[in-house]
Parts: sequence; structure tokens; C-alpha cells
Amino acid sequence: MKPFHVYLLHCADGSYFCGHTDDLSACLEQHRSGADGYTATRRPVEMVWHGEFETRADALTFEQQLKGWSREKTEALIAGDWARMKVLARAKGGADRLSQPGSTLALGTGADPATGSGRKGEGTSALMAGITGDAGPAQRRAIAKAITLLESTRADHRAQADELLTALLPHAGNSLRLGISGTPGVGKSTFIETLGLYLIGRGHRVAVLAIDPSSTVSGGSILGDKTRMEKLSAQDAAYIRPSPSSGTLGGVAEKTREALLVCEAAGYDVVLVETVGVGQSETAVSGMTDMFVLLQLPNSGDDLQAIKKGVMELADLVVINKSDIDPAAATRARAQIQSALRIFGQHGNPEHGGHDGAVWQPQVIQISGLRGDGVDTFWDAVTRFQNLQTANGRLAARRQQQSLAWMWERIDAGLKQAFRQHPGVRANLAAIEHDVHQGVLPPSTAARRLLHLAGLAEPAG
Repeated sequence: MKPFHVYLLHCADGSYFCGHTDDLSACLEQHRSGADGYTATRRPVEMVWHGEFETRADALTFEQQLKGWSREKTEALIAGDWARMKVLARAKGGADRLSQPGSTLALGTGADPATGSGRKGEGTSALMAGITGDAGPAQRRAIAKAITLLESTRADHRAQADELLTALLPHAGNSLRLGISGTPGVGKSTFIETLGLYLIGRGHRVAVLAIDPSSTVSGGSILGDKTRMEKLSAQDAAYIRPSPSSGTLGGVAEKTREALLVCEAAGYDVVLVETVGVGQSETAVSGMTDMFVLLQLPNSGDDLQAIKKGVMELADLVVINKSDIDPAAATRARAQIQSALRIFGQHGNPEHGGHDGAVWQPQVIQISGLRGDGVDTFWDAVTRFQNLQTANGRLAARRQQQSLAWMWERIDAGLKQAFRQHPGVRANLAAIEHDVHQGVLPPSTAARRLLHLAGLAEPAG
């Protein structure tokens, strides 16, 4: 069986790129030739480290763990300085058991993510005790292990993950969940760091679930979000978890909801979900948070297309970031977007309108994330929104609807997986795909035939 590799590339701009693959040579050639979009503009690239894993799930688990490491710890890995890595792990609340040459799994080969050992069935209660215990390095380790378990694609981890989720529910739900989206370059990470430091100064504990964009070629992602929030990541009252989107539509990672519950159970009273931010698809975050915040640039209001995006219709609050660069343009953008939001609000968005009790009219504010100007105004607006939505019952209703949507989303994913694994489908899929590819069989007929083979449809012609 071919091994899977996790690899680190050092890019020309000084950043690191992490990914996983089962064909290292071909993958590196794609990066070096510019076929991969995320490293194409950062060439030349040099592979500085790689490790082998028995399964893709193990490789993905370590890749996600590696994305949470500081730059210093990453460079200690590259240098093979295991003693330094252990010191950094203890200092930052990381795992004590680190990969050694010839031992490629950070948790140990075949390890249970919940315990860090090969023993199963004993980890959930220990994890819960760590998550709900006192804040500190031990809690951070428990949070990291829990999220790693929930993100695992291994079948033998699913029952334990479900058990953990059930145990988490009574301890979750007490935070304010903020979804933050915006196109690349709008300054999401800078804004989140400034906001996080502001909230910590007011006594809050802040968790950030930062979704890194994944390459469609290699499956890897830029190690960016956590390194761009160095001040926030150094705070004891902050927890930052970068995760790759891994191709999931909607700007969020597949297990973002699960990670959110872990952070809530750990006592973080503000959870910020930062999306990939690549355009109109960045809407899934509004389906898992209490308030959806959209960041725009000062000149976005000058382009009518900027206010026609579907994502704008879901925004509870629009923030014109970098307003200090061009105050006049920011003021124009604010006026145009406010007009657009009034129209969207009248089109029946259930979170924005209605006839029973007070309702929230989406607002537009101007800030400078870099300078911190307007952050207090932003938080005042968020607090008003939370108080209003709690008083009129819409916050509770929104979370109930989100829970049902989450259930159906997992049903859809489970059915798709079961369909692909059905013996009849697996036996005939290649031939049917060939007929579709050759134009012999219409795609709709092919779909019905496969569904019939799985017992999910009537016979097709």
C-alpha cells in the first residue's frame, strides 16, 4: 500500500505551504511548475520537510495539527530539533508526544486522538474533564485533541466522536457566535485580531476558528491565518484553530460546527468563525452562527455588482474596513450599501423582518482594523443585535433551525458516502461513467441506474 505524505514547502515570499499527497514527486512537480494556484505566485518553492503516514486520515490529522503550530515550532521540526519542539509544545500547551524520525504520527502510530495512546473507549470522559476544566495548557491540549478526533475521517473514530458530541451539548450554547466573511485582502485576520484583543481587554475569552483555503490540486493550504494573528495567539484568553476548507463549499470546514461546540464547552464566550472568503459561496457560515458580519473595502460601494451578491442579503452587519485609507470612498460605500440592505430587508429575509415584535435592520459601519478605529462602535452594534434577537426569541429559533439543518446536512453526506460504498454501485460505476464520458448514456439516465443499483430508485431505461 502506498504511503501518504505530509510535506512543507518554503516559498519565495518566506511563507510556508503545507499539504498532503500519495504521490510526492508528482505533487512537487505541480508546485514547481506553477500548476498549483496557491504556490504559483510564490515560486520558487523548496520542500523543507516531509513525513510518511500509513493512511490518508492519519496524514490529514497530522497536517491539521501542523497548521496550528507556531512558526518557531514549525522551523524546529524542519531542523529536526526535537528537544526544542518539546519545550515549545509545553510552553504553548501543545502535545508532549511529538513525531520523531521513523515515528511519523504526532499521536503515535494507530493512536486514539482522544487519549494520545492506542487505548480506546477511555478517552471521552478524560477529554470532557480537560475541556470543561480550568483554563490553561491542559485545557488547550484537550481542545486540540477533541477537534482532531471530530475532524478524523477514520471509521473507528466516528462512534467516539458521536459520544463526545453528545457529552458536549449540555456545556455548549452559552457563547456569542460571530461569522465573519469577506473577499481576500479585505483585512479579515487583522480585524479579528484587533477585535479579539479588544474583547479580551473587556474580560471575554475568545476562540477563533480560521478556515484556510485548500488547494484543489494538492489538498494543502497556506499556513496563514494563525501566523497573521501573532498578538492574539499569544493571549491566554484566546484560542485559534486553523483548519483547511478541504474543498468544502460555503467558506467553512466540514467540521466547523463541531469545533464550535468544543470551544463553547471550554468556556469561550465569543466564538469567531472566519471564512475562506472567495465570493458568493461564503454563506454557509450564516447557517451556523448567531450573527453574520460581512467585511467590505471602501471602494466596493462604487461597483453595483458588489451590492448584488447573495452573501450581502444574509449580512446582519456590514463593516467597511480600511476606512482610514480613503474616508470619502468609505462614506460613499456606506451610503450605497445601506440603501441596498434596506431593499434586501424588505424582501422577506426571516432573520431581518417579520411582524411580531422589534426587528433588526442590517447596519453598515466604518472601521480601521489596523488602527482599531471603530471597534467599540462595532461591538456596540453586535451587543444591540444580540440583546434584540434574544428578547424577541429569534436567536433561539435561529439556533433550532441551524440544528435541524445540521442534521439534514449530515444525512445527505452519509447517504452519499453509503451510496458510493454500495457493492452494486462500486461494481458498475466505472462502466457507467465510461458510457457517460463517451456520450452513449445521458447523465440523468446514468444517475437513475446507479440509484436503482443502490435500491434508491425505480429501474431506468
